[in-house]
Amino acid sequence: MPNLAPYDGDRLSRTLVSMRRELHAHPEVGFTEQWTSAFVRRRLEGAGLPVREMAGTGLLATLQGGKPGPTVLMRAELDALPIQEASDAPYRSQVDGAMHACGHDAHMAIALTVAERMAEIRDDLRGTIKFAFQPAEEIAGGAKQMVDEGALENPAVDRAVALHVWQDTPVGKVGVASGPFWAAVDDLTFTVHGKSGHGAMPHQTVDAIVVSAQIITALQTVVSRTRSPFAPAVLTVGSIQGGTTWNIIADRVVMRGTLRTFDPAVRERLLDRLTQIAQGVAASMEASCDVEDRFGAPPVVNDPDLATLTRDAILTVMDEENVIVSEPSAGGDDFAYFAQTSPGCLFVVGSSNAQRGLDKGHHHPSFDIDESCLPIAAASLDAVLRRFTEDS
Repeated sequence: MPNLAPYDGDRLSRTLVSMRRELHAHPEVGFTEQWTSAFVRRRLEGAGLPVREMAGTGLLATLQGGKPGPTVLMRAELDALPIQEASDAPYRSQVDGAMHACGHDAHMAIALTVAERMAEIRDDLRGTIKFAFQPAEEIAGGAKQMVDEGALENPAVDRAVALHVWQDTPVGKVGVASGPFWAAVDDLTFTVHGKSGHGAMPHQTVDAIVVSAQIITALQTVVSRTRSPFAPAVLTVGSIQGGTTWNIIADRVVMRGTLRTFDPAVRERLLDRLTQIAQGVAASMEASCDVEDRFGAPPVVNDPDLATLTRDAILTVMDEENVIVSEPSAGGDDFAYFAQTSPGCLFVVGSSNAQRGLDKGHHHPSFDIDESCLPIAAASLDAVLRRFTEDS
Protein backbone atom coordinates (compact mmCIF):
# COMPACT_ATOMS: atom_id res chain seq x y z
CA MET A 1 0.00 0.00 0.00
CA PRO A 2 1.20 3.58 -0.65
CA ASN A 3 2.77 5.37 2.28
CA LEU A 4 1.32 8.86 1.80
CA ALA A 5 1.45 10.00 5.41
CA PRO A 6 1.00 12.69 6.57
CA TYR A 7 -0.65 14.02 3.40
CA ASP A 8 -3.47 11.50 3.47
CA GLY A 9 -4.28 12.39 7.08
CA ASP A 10 -7.40 14.34 7.89
CA ARG A 11 -5.76 17.75 8.34
CA LEU A 12 -3.50 17.90 5.30
CA SER A 13 -5.94 16.02 3.08
CA ARG A 14 -8.66 18.57 3.85
CA THR A 15 -6.16 21.38 3.31
CA LEU A 16 -5.23 20.06 -0.12
CA VAL A 17 -8.84 19.76 -1.29
CA SER A 18 -10.08 23.04 0.19
CA MET A 19 -7.16 25.04 -1.21
CA ARG A 20 -7.48 23.49 -4.63
CA ARG A 21 -11.21 24.26 -4.75
CA GLU A 22 -10.81 27.85 -3.57
CA LEU A 23 -8.14 28.45 -6.18
CA HIS A 24 -10.24 26.73 -8.82
CA ALA A 25 -13.14 29.10 -8.14
CA HIS A 26 -10.96 32.20 -8.66
CA PRO A 27 -9.04 31.70 -11.93
CA GLU A 28 -6.94 34.47 -13.46
CA VAL A 29 -5.13 34.37 -16.80
CA GLY A 30 -1.44 35.06 -17.34
CA PHE A 31 0.11 38.16 -15.73
CA THR A 32 -3.24 39.17 -14.16
CA GLU A 33 -3.03 36.76 -11.20
CA GLN A 34 -3.51 39.40 -8.48
CA TRP A 35 -6.02 37.52 -6.30
CA THR A 36 -4.15 34.25 -6.77
CA SER A 37 -0.78 35.76 -5.94
CA ALA A 38 -2.18 37.37 -2.78
CA PHE A 39 -3.72 34.05 -1.71
CA VAL A 40 -0.43 32.20 -2.20
CA ARG A 41 1.56 34.92 -0.46
CA ARG A 42 -0.64 34.81 2.64
CA ARG A 43 -0.10 31.07 2.98
CA LEU A 44 3.66 31.29 2.46
CA GLU A 45 4.15 34.16 4.88
CA GLY A 46 1.86 32.45 7.35
CA ALA A 47 4.29 29.54 7.28
CA GLY A 48 7.14 31.91 8.12
CA LEU A 49 8.74 31.85 4.68
CA PRO A 50 10.32 35.00 3.24
CA VAL A 51 8.70 35.88 -0.10
CA ARG A 52 10.06 37.87 -3.02
CA GLU A 53 7.89 39.24 -5.83
CA MET A 54 9.10 38.42 -9.34
CA ALA A 55 7.81 38.73 -12.90
CA GLY A 56 4.90 40.92 -11.84
CA THR A 57 2.58 38.53 -10.03
CA GLY A 58 5.11 35.75 -9.44
CA LEU A 59 6.46 34.77 -6.03
CA LEU A 60 9.64 33.11 -4.81
CA ALA A 61 9.62 31.72 -1.25
CA THR A 62 12.77 30.33 0.35
CA LEU A 63 12.86 27.57 2.97
CA GLN A 64 16.24 27.22 4.66
CA GLY A 65 16.77 23.81 6.21
CA GLY A 66 18.57 23.38 9.49
CA LYS A 67 21.34 21.29 7.94
CA PRO A 68 23.67 21.96 4.97
CA GLY A 69 22.78 20.64 1.56
CA PRO A 70 22.05 21.55 -2.08
CA THR A 71 19.59 24.22 -3.22
CA VAL A 72 16.48 22.95 -5.03
CA LEU A 73 13.82 24.94 -6.87
CA MET A 74 10.26 23.65 -7.03
CA ARG A 75 7.96 25.31 -9.61
CA ALA A 76 4.17 25.71 -9.49
CA GLU A 77 2.01 27.85 -11.80
CA LEU A 78 -0.46 30.61 -10.92
CA ASP A 79 -2.40 31.13 -14.13
CA ALA A 80 -5.62 29.83 -15.64
CA LEU A 81 -6.95 29.70 -19.20
CA PRO A 82 -9.39 31.95 -21.11
CA ILE A 83 -12.06 29.23 -21.21
CA GLN A 84 -15.69 29.37 -20.06
CA GLU A 85 -16.10 26.49 -17.61
CA ALA A 86 -18.88 23.97 -18.27
CA SER A 87 -19.50 22.52 -14.82
CA ASP A 88 -22.07 22.42 -12.05
CA ALA A 89 -19.50 21.66 -9.34
CA PRO A 90 -19.88 23.88 -6.25
CA TYR A 91 -16.27 25.05 -6.72
CA ARG A 92 -16.69 25.95 -10.41
CA SER A 93 -15.17 29.16 -11.73
CA GLN A 94 -16.69 32.39 -10.47
CA VAL A 95 -14.91 34.37 -13.17
CA ASP A 96 -16.64 34.70 -16.52
CA GLY A 97 -14.44 33.48 -19.37
CA ALA A 98 -11.64 32.08 -17.20
CA MET A 99 -11.06 28.57 -15.88
CA HIS A 100 -8.39 26.40 -14.29
CA ALA A 101 -8.62 23.88 -17.12
CA CYS A 102 -5.11 22.48 -16.85
CA GLY A 103 -4.49 21.71 -13.19
CA HIS A 104 -2.51 24.71 -12.00
CA ASP A 105 -4.95 25.09 -9.09
CA ALA A 106 -3.94 21.60 -7.97
CA HIS A 107 -0.24 22.36 -8.43
CA MET A 108 -0.49 25.43 -6.20
CA ALA A 109 -2.41 23.55 -3.50
CA ILE A 110 0.15 20.73 -3.57
CA ALA A 111 3.17 23.05 -3.45
CA LEU A 112 1.68 25.20 -0.68
CA THR A 113 0.77 22.21 1.46
CA VAL A 114 4.25 20.71 1.09
CA ALA A 115 5.89 24.09 1.79
CA GLU A 116 3.80 24.57 4.94
CA ARG A 117 4.49 21.04 6.13
CA MET A 118 8.23 21.36 5.52
CA ALA A 119 8.34 24.75 7.23
CA GLU A 120 7.04 23.07 10.39
CA ILE A 121 10.03 20.71 10.46
CA ARG A 122 12.65 22.93 8.80
CA ASP A 123 15.28 22.28 11.47
CA ASP A 124 15.36 18.62 10.43
CA LEU A 125 15.71 19.36 6.71
CA ARG A 126 18.85 19.64 4.62
CA GLY A 127 19.67 22.31 2.11
CA THR A 128 17.53 25.12 0.74
CA ILE A 129 14.24 24.85 -1.13
CA LYS A 130 12.95 27.67 -3.31
CA PHE A 131 9.23 27.48 -4.02
CA ALA A 132 8.66 29.37 -7.29
CA PHE A 133 5.05 30.29 -8.09
CA GLN A 134 5.31 31.54 -11.63
CA PRO A 135 2.77 33.55 -13.64
CA ALA A 136 1.76 33.05 -17.25
CA GLU A 137 2.80 29.46 -17.92
CA GLU A 138 -0.03 29.05 -20.42
CA ILE A 139 1.43 31.81 -22.59
CA ALA A 140 5.01 30.73 -21.86
CA GLY A 141 6.02 34.04 -20.37
CA GLY A 142 6.53 33.74 -16.63
CA ALA A 143 9.37 31.27 -16.16
CA LYS A 144 11.89 33.11 -18.31
CA GLN A 145 11.11 36.39 -16.55
CA MET A 146 11.69 34.79 -13.17
CA VAL A 147 14.99 33.33 -14.36
CA ASP A 148 16.01 36.70 -15.80
CA GLU A 149 15.18 38.34 -12.45
CA GLY A 150 17.43 35.96 -10.54
CA ALA A 151 15.20 33.10 -9.35
CA LEU A 152 18.07 30.65 -9.86
CA GLU A 153 20.61 32.80 -8.01
CA ASN A 154 21.52 33.78 -4.42
CA PRO A 155 21.84 30.94 -3.62
CA ALA A 156 22.46 29.23 -6.94
CA VAL A 157 19.99 26.45 -7.69
CA ASP A 158 21.55 23.00 -8.05
CA ARG A 159 18.39 21.16 -9.15
CA ALA A 160 14.87 22.01 -10.29
CA VAL A 161 11.68 19.99 -10.10
CA ALA A 162 8.04 20.35 -11.14
CA LEU A 163 5.03 18.10 -11.27
CA HIS A 164 1.89 18.10 -13.39
CA VAL A 165 -1.43 16.40 -12.72
CA TRP A 166 -2.00 14.42 -15.89
CA GLN A 167 -5.26 13.34 -17.48
CA ASP A 168 -3.55 10.85 -19.79
CA THR A 169 -2.69 8.79 -16.70
CA PRO A 170 -5.23 7.20 -14.33
CA VAL A 171 -5.34 8.31 -10.73
CA GLY A 172 -3.08 6.21 -8.53
CA LYS A 173 -0.17 6.23 -10.98
CA VAL A 174 2.89 8.49 -11.05
CA GLY A 175 4.95 8.83 -14.24
CA VAL A 176 8.66 9.59 -14.53
CA ALA A 177 10.76 9.68 -17.69
CA SER A 178 14.33 10.49 -18.67
CA GLY A 179 15.46 12.71 -21.52
CA PRO A 180 13.28 14.81 -23.86
CA PHE A 181 9.86 14.78 -22.22
CA TRP A 182 7.80 17.75 -23.42
CA ALA A 183 8.21 19.64 -26.67
CA ALA A 184 9.51 23.05 -27.63
CA VAL A 185 6.69 25.50 -28.35
CA ASP A 186 6.52 27.97 -31.24
CA ASP A 187 3.56 30.34 -31.59
CA LEU A 188 3.11 31.07 -35.31
CA THR A 189 1.16 33.83 -37.06
CA PHE A 190 0.58 33.82 -40.82
CA THR A 191 -0.85 37.03 -42.28
CA VAL A 192 -2.03 36.69 -45.88
CA HIS A 193 -2.41 39.87 -47.95
CA GLY A 194 -4.59 39.84 -51.06
CA LYS A 195 -6.85 42.30 -52.86
CA SER A 196 -10.45 42.93 -51.88
CA GLY A 197 -13.43 43.28 -54.18
CA HIS A 198 -16.99 42.21 -54.93
CA GLY A 199 -17.81 38.54 -54.44
CA ALA A 200 -19.42 38.50 -57.89
CA MET A 201 -16.23 39.76 -59.58
CA PRO A 202 -13.44 37.47 -58.31
CA HIS A 203 -11.27 38.10 -61.40
CA GLN A 204 -10.64 41.62 -60.10
CA THR A 205 -9.40 40.42 -56.71
CA VAL A 206 -6.85 38.27 -54.95
CA ASP A 207 -8.87 36.20 -52.51
CA ALA A 208 -6.94 35.96 -49.25
CA ILE A 209 -9.27 33.24 -47.95
CA VAL A 210 -8.59 30.97 -50.92
CA VAL A 211 -4.87 31.66 -50.62
CA SER A 212 -4.90 30.81 -46.93
CA ALA A 213 -6.72 27.54 -47.65
CA GLN A 214 -3.98 26.55 -50.10
CA ILE A 215 -1.30 27.50 -47.55
CA ILE A 216 -2.91 25.35 -44.85
CA THR A 217 -3.00 22.37 -47.20
CA ALA A 218 0.60 22.87 -48.30
CA LEU A 219 1.85 23.27 -44.74
CA GLN A 220 0.92 19.67 -44.01
CA THR A 221 3.97 18.61 -46.00
CA VAL A 222 6.27 20.42 -43.57
CA VAL A 223 5.95 17.57 -41.07
CA SER A 224 5.22 14.70 -43.45
CA ARG A 225 7.99 15.40 -45.96
CA THR A 226 10.64 17.59 -44.33
CA ARG A 227 11.81 15.79 -41.20
CA SER A 228 12.81 12.23 -40.44
CA PRO A 229 9.94 9.99 -39.31
CA PHE A 230 12.07 9.30 -36.22
CA ALA A 231 12.13 13.00 -35.24
CA PRO A 232 8.77 13.88 -33.62
CA ALA A 233 7.06 17.09 -34.71
CA VAL A 234 3.54 18.51 -34.77
CA LEU A 235 2.23 21.49 -36.76
CA THR A 236 -1.28 22.75 -36.07
CA VAL A 237 -3.19 25.73 -37.47
CA GLY A 238 -5.71 26.44 -34.74
CA SER A 239 -7.21 29.79 -35.73
CA ILE A 240 -8.18 31.46 -39.00
CA GLN A 241 -9.78 34.90 -39.19
CA GLY A 242 -10.67 36.84 -42.30
CA GLY A 243 -13.43 38.51 -44.21
CA THR A 244 -16.19 40.85 -43.16
CA THR A 245 -19.39 39.67 -44.86
CA TRP A 246 -20.87 37.21 -47.34
CA ASN A 247 -20.36 39.07 -50.62
CA ILE A 248 -16.97 40.75 -50.17
CA ILE A 249 -13.76 38.96 -51.04
CA ALA A 250 -11.30 39.29 -48.18
CA ASP A 251 -8.02 41.07 -48.68
CA ARG A 252 -6.50 39.85 -45.39
CA VAL A 253 -6.52 36.64 -43.40
CA VAL A 254 -4.68 35.97 -40.15
CA MET A 255 -3.94 32.37 -39.20
CA ARG A 256 -2.38 31.26 -35.93
CA GLY A 257 -0.87 27.92 -35.11
CA THR A 258 1.84 26.10 -33.25
CA LEU A 259 4.90 24.02 -34.05
CA ARG A 260 6.06 21.42 -31.51
CA THR A 261 9.48 19.80 -31.73
CA PHE A 262 12.05 18.09 -29.51
CA ASP A 263 15.25 18.58 -31.50
CA PRO A 264 16.61 22.15 -32.03
CA ALA A 265 17.97 21.29 -35.49
CA VAL A 266 14.61 19.85 -36.57
CA ARG A 267 12.89 22.95 -35.23
CA GLU A 268 15.08 25.31 -37.27
CA ARG A 269 14.62 23.25 -40.43
CA LEU A 270 10.84 23.14 -40.09
CA LEU A 271 10.58 26.85 -39.33
CA ASP A 272 12.56 27.62 -42.49
CA ARG A 273 10.39 25.33 -44.62
CA LEU A 274 7.02 26.54 -43.35
CA THR A 275 8.06 30.13 -44.08
CA GLN A 276 9.22 29.20 -47.58
CA ILE A 277 6.05 27.24 -48.31
CA ALA A 278 3.63 29.87 -46.97
CA GLN A 279 5.31 32.70 -48.84
CA GLY A 280 5.82 30.61 -51.98
CA VAL A 281 2.18 29.51 -52.19
CA ALA A 282 1.01 33.07 -51.59
CA ALA A 283 3.31 34.46 -54.30
CA SER A 284 2.11 31.85 -56.79
CA MET A 285 -1.42 33.20 -56.29
CA GLU A 286 -0.39 36.88 -56.57
CA ALA A 287 -0.67 37.38 -52.81
CA SER A 288 1.88 37.75 -50.04
CA CYS A 289 2.26 36.21 -46.60
CA ASP A 290 4.07 37.48 -43.51
CA VAL A 291 5.20 34.78 -41.09
CA GLU A 292 5.88 35.64 -37.46
CA ASP A 293 7.26 33.20 -34.91
CA ARG A 294 7.08 33.75 -31.15
CA PHE A 295 9.27 31.19 -29.43
CA GLY A 296 7.38 30.12 -26.34
CA ALA A 297 9.69 27.66 -24.62
CA PRO A 298 12.44 25.13 -25.34
CA PRO A 299 11.77 21.42 -24.79
CA VAL A 300 11.62 20.03 -21.28
CA VAL A 301 14.54 17.59 -21.04
CA ASN A 302 14.63 15.56 -17.85
CA ASP A 303 18.16 15.07 -16.57
CA PRO A 304 18.79 11.27 -16.51
CA ASP A 305 20.38 11.27 -13.05
CA LEU A 306 17.59 13.40 -11.60
CA ALA A 307 14.95 11.21 -13.24
CA THR A 308 16.49 8.22 -11.45
CA LEU A 309 16.56 10.12 -8.14
CA THR A 310 12.94 11.18 -8.70
CA ARG A 311 11.78 7.63 -9.34
CA ASP A 312 13.72 6.28 -6.36
CA ALA A 313 12.24 8.95 -4.10
CA ILE A 314 8.67 8.30 -5.23
CA LEU A 315 9.16 4.57 -4.64
CA THR A 316 9.50 5.35 -0.94
CA VAL A 317 5.86 6.42 -0.87
CA MET A 318 4.30 4.51 -3.79
CA ASP A 319 4.15 0.83 -4.71
CA GLU A 320 6.47 -0.10 -7.57
CA GLU A 321 3.65 -1.12 -9.94
CA ASN A 322 2.20 2.38 -9.64
CA VAL A 323 5.38 4.22 -10.63
CA ILE A 324 5.49 4.05 -14.41
CA VAL A 325 7.60 5.33 -17.29
CA SER A 326 5.59 8.22 -18.71
CA GLU A 327 5.35 8.74 -22.46
CA PRO A 328 6.75 11.98 -23.94
CA SER A 329 4.19 14.62 -24.87
CA ALA A 330 4.04 17.25 -27.60
CA GLY A 331 2.63 19.55 -24.97
CA GLY A 332 4.98 22.27 -23.78
CA ASP A 333 5.89 23.85 -20.46
CA ASP A 334 8.15 26.80 -19.78
CA PHE A 335 9.53 24.97 -16.75
CA ALA A 336 12.14 24.26 -19.43
CA TYR A 337 13.72 27.65 -18.66
CA PHE A 338 14.35 26.60 -15.05
CA ALA A 339 15.75 23.26 -16.23
CA GLN A 340 18.06 24.81 -18.84
CA THR A 341 20.39 26.45 -16.35
CA SER A 342 20.07 23.83 -13.60
CA PRO A 343 19.46 20.10 -14.12
CA GLY A 344 15.74 19.51 -13.86
CA CYS A 345 12.99 16.90 -13.81
CA LEU A 346 9.26 17.21 -14.43
CA PHE A 347 7.12 14.24 -13.41
CA VAL A 348 3.39 13.60 -13.82
CA VAL A 349 0.73 12.44 -11.38
CA GLY A 350 -2.27 10.58 -12.74
CA SER A 351 -5.49 12.53 -12.17
CA SER A 352 -8.16 10.98 -14.42
CA ASN A 353 -10.98 8.68 -13.40
CA ALA A 354 -13.22 7.61 -16.28
CA GLN A 355 -15.72 5.83 -14.01
CA ARG A 356 -16.48 9.14 -12.31
CA GLY A 357 -16.48 11.12 -15.54
CA LEU A 358 -13.29 12.91 -14.53
CA ASP A 359 -11.37 12.13 -17.70
CA LYS A 360 -11.74 15.25 -19.84
CA GLY A 361 -8.46 16.41 -21.34
CA HIS A 362 -6.44 19.45 -20.40
CA HIS A 363 -7.90 22.72 -21.76
CA HIS A 364 -11.39 21.18 -22.06
CA PRO A 365 -14.31 23.27 -20.70
CA SER A 366 -15.34 20.32 -18.50
CA PHE A 367 -11.84 19.52 -17.24
CA ASP A 368 -11.73 18.31 -13.65
CA ILE A 369 -9.54 15.94 -11.68
CA ASP A 370 -10.00 13.10 -9.24
CA GLU A 371 -8.87 14.86 -6.07
CA SER A 372 -7.54 11.64 -4.59
CA CYS A 373 -4.47 12.42 -6.69
CA LEU A 374 -3.64 15.34 -4.39
CA PRO A 375 -2.17 13.41 -1.43
CA ILE A 376 -0.31 11.18 -3.89
CA ALA A 377 1.20 14.24 -5.54
CA ALA A 378 2.04 15.93 -2.22
CA ALA A 379 3.70 12.86 -0.74
CA SER A 380 5.63 12.29 -3.98
CA LEU A 381 6.81 15.91 -4.12
CA ASP A 382 7.83 15.83 -0.46
CA ALA A 383 9.88 12.68 -1.07
CA VAL A 384 11.53 14.13 -4.18
CA LEU A 385 12.47 17.41 -2.49
CA ARG A 386 14.00 15.52 0.42
CA ARG A 387 15.97 13.26 -1.91
CA PHE A 388 17.19 16.20 -4.02
CA THR A 389 18.45 18.06 -0.95
CA GLU A 390 19.93 15.01 0.78
CA ASP A 391 21.76 13.53 -2.22
CA SER A 392 24.75 15.70 -3.10
